[in-house]
Amino acid sequence: MNRNIKVACFLLAITLFSRHVCAQETFINNVNTAYLDKLIATAKKNYPEVKIRQSQAKAAHINYNATKFAWLDGLSASYIYSPQNLVNQAQPTIFKGYQLAITLNLGQLLKNPSVTNAANETYKIAQYQQAEYMLTLEAQVRKFYYAYLQAMAELRLRSGAVTDAGAAVKQLKYAFQKGETTFQIYNEQLNSYYSQNSFMLQAELATWTAKTNLEELLGIKLEDIK
Repeated sequence: MNRNIKVACFLLAITLFSRHVCAQETFINNVNTAYLDKLIATAKKNYPEVKIRQSQAKAAHINYNATKFAWLDGLSASYIYSPQNLVNQAQPTIFKGYQLAITLNLGQLLKNPSVTNAANETYKIAQYQQAEYMLTLEAQVRKFYYAYLQAMAELRLRSGAVTDAGAAVKQLKYAFQKGETTFQIYNEQLNSYYSQNSFMLQAELATWTAKTNLEELLGIKLEDIK
């Protein structure tokens, strides 16, 4: 009975130690704001959707500039040449030589300001959409970065729990072989060890998933960002 009590106290000590480590585990202290700023800048530089928004704004700006001179479309010029020695009895002309004629489409001239204003508003919309997406992308990078840190913290926690459970299994195995504890206690700790390994595998998957999500926005591997 005394030996079982000692074993139980040993297991309780490991449990309390593990809980103490869990209570101390946090990812907040691992947040690196300077590194996060680099991640955001990298995403804004590499992510394809950013380039699409930039091209849309550029195209809208080009169209806006083009409409400023659209009134020239209603302007046409022509010339008439009347030789000096030619006498036209049907349509006599006063001026001889080259004559320039300019025609202005009044409807086109009156229409142009509204077209220009519409193009300007379209350009502004493209700029606003680009700015909005930049904010959205920044928020996504922050979200995935924090998720990645959280996943790594969880992985460290699970890894520590596996180490503790493994140490307890070895101790109980030795105690069981010497007859100092029962098979039930040893088997329960062995099952706990297997469970902790399963949790650690899940934590590893969550870590790699979070890393992949973040790298998708960055366009490069995290290891390439110094």
